[in-house]
Amino acid sequence: MTTGHRGPITDELTDEDLLRELSHLYGTRMDALRHAPLQAFEEHSVRTAELETEYLRRRPAREIDPNRSREGARSRD
Repeated sequence: MTTGHRGPITDELTDEDLLRELSHLYGTRMDALRHAPLQAFEEHSVRTAELETEYLRRRPAREIDPNRSREGARSRD
């Protein structure tokens, strides 16, 4: 697995590694927003987008929760 300045190359990650990387980024997001220099926060955002895009590429038919749609939200009101 090749490592770049942002971490492992996204499309070389196993599914398990991809989920672990995403979980770590989500866990550090608030800290990056509140305390990181702008450049570091921007890098965090770019890396998060890279990993999320890879996840969606691998799972185009992922299970969608109907309650997460506008229509589903409106039906709860």
